[in-house]
Amino acid sequence: MSLWLSVRKNVEHHAGFTHYPFAQPAWLERLSPNPPPLCVIPMAGIDFKVVIPARYGSSRLPGKPLVEIAGAPMIRHVYERARACAAGEIVIATDDPRIAEVCSAFGAEVVLTRSDHQSGTDRVAEVARTRGWSRDSILVNLQGDEPCMPPALIDQVARDLSSRNATGIATLAYPIQDTRTLLDPHVVKVVTDAQGYALYFSRAPIPWRRNDRTGADDPSPPGLRFLRHIGLYAYRLDFLRRFVAWPPAPLELAESLEQLRALWHGEAIHVAQATQEPGPGVDTASDVRRVTRFLATAGDRWGKRPTVKISGTG
Repeated sequence: MSLWLSVRKNVEHHAGFTHYPFAQPAWLERLSPNPPPLCVIPMAGIDFKVVIPARYGSSRLPGKPLVEIAGAPMIRHVYERARACAAGEIVIATDDPRIAEVCSAFGAEVVLTRSDHQSGTDRVAEVARTRGWSRDSILVNLQGDEPCMPPALIDQVARDLSSRNATGIATLAYPIQDTRTLLDPHVVKVVTDAQGYALYFSRAPIPWRRNDRTGADDPSPPGLRFLRHIGLYAYRLDFLRRFVAWPPAPLELAESLEQLRALWHGEAIHVAQATQEPGPGVDTASDVRRVTRFLATAGDRWGKRPTVKISGTG
């Protein structure tokens, strides 16, 4: 870790805040742009860890974590988003030595996991076992294909779970503003109760208004918002151990949504509204181009001046 990062982390720890408006080196701005001042989040007393699952095998984009975006492998962008939050520990979990080698080269802690895991959640659980973390640890699962996840949201989901002692899992959502997004099966929707706990997640547009015209400009009825689920989770380790021991649930298999396993078993999932909208994730080659454009203006979106390219991976 550089002297600057050491000083920055030390100041943040003692001041109890995640982000600061003072200047930082240009290279750090390129890798870890901060959110605007209104997103400064008190984090004093909250200890959490971030695990980044990264799988080489992808049917739509093989070798996805190592795909170059703006001059650096995608996994490094994700890692730098995590490094800009208040996590006490960050680990990349991968089943592939090629990913492990690249990540170790830029200074990340890496755990090589089994190759037969069905999901990133299983990989996170293996890391927790390997590291010997305590059962009350809070772990944030930051997916390895989310290079545009604002650091403020990583802090937010950890803080939300920490404030709810009886809850084992927390996640985030953001309001849907247009009908196209509402009807897109690749966008997961969530419905919550009055306290913000998930009632259901679906690829279908939920809730469905019986007499609605799907072509309406604003799909939100008065007093009810349509919410897009953001795939960022915080778990208590005790819950995570139970979760990975359960077999896939029928609803989970029908919708291909892992979080439905928790609801199937009666577990409460708290869903907070994200303080800002995350950028695009990466599933296909076309997404790489979208993410590159997004990162070129991420400084504006996250309260810093625009940046275009990371100079290197070392």
